[in-house]
Amino acid sequence: MTYNLDGKVAFVTGGGRGQGRSHAIAFARAGAKVAFCDFTGSFDHTAYAINRPGDIAETEKLVNAAGGECLAIEADVRSLPEMQRAVGEIVERWGRLDIAVANAGIDSYTPVQAMAAQQWQDTIDVNLTGVFNTIRAASPQMIEQRGGSIVGISSSVGKVGTANNPAYIASKWGVIGLVKAAAADLGPHFVRVNAVCPGYISTEMIDNGTLPPLFFPDNPDATEDDVTAYVNWAVHTIPAGRLDSEEVSNAVLFLSSDQSRYISGSTIDVNAGWSARFTA
Repeated sequence: MTYNLDGKVAFVTGGGRGQGRSHAIAFARAGAKVAFCDFTGSFDHTAYAINRPGDIAETEKLVNAAGGECLAIEADVRSLPEMQRAVGEIVERWGRLDIAVANAGIDSYTPVQAMAAQQWQDTIDVNLTGVFNTIRAASPQMIEQRGGSIVGISSSVGKVGTANNPAYIASKWGVIGLVKAAAADLGPHFVRVNAVCPGYISTEMIDNGTLPPLFFPDNPDATEDDVTAYVNWAVHTIPAGRLDSEEVSNAVLFLSSDQSRYISGSTIDVNAGWSARFTA
């Protein structure tokens, strides 16, 4: 389906690469003006680089190439003042804000009994507090406009538990609760809040060599292909392997469009049928 977002202004956090970059490009292709932010720092406990020099510039280039007018902002979602500054820059430039996608997130795999306090705190701060800060910064402008759509990016593990990932899972469960609470608060102002729950998506968050020893601790020769085969057998009901970020962007576009104007407080799973294994 083609979505027409002409005249809309969209804001994506964590847009420097991965799913955030995909969302930003998708908005541009749909006709929206696109702002995105990303963080240029690092964390010593993630198995992948949070960003690289040139990531923000590359997303800006790709958004422009997709036909969108782009505003790239360096900002840390853990800071409410920085998110309010980012929204202020967007409104100063374009006079409105119609869509906000709270996408920024990190992951680092450690079992609960070994997780360092800072590792826990960083993950909660980015993945959950960052979503709150995005909603808190964007919602006053949307209330003033009497309309808007906010999408929080949760995860399929925001509905189930798995080993070696307590902070990430806790944060993503929290995103769903936050989205539902925000939908109740903002609904009277015609501001909708929903969540997308991606599954096994091919980005550097999982494509970094961390998963084979976690899935197969007794097999030092396990590969990423072994992990994908296991996921197709034990997790997915559609044996699709690693999904592209564009599959998530399709759901984000739907929830950002007028076609979903009466959908709020809901979640959409993009996980090749993993949802069939959930209780609800």
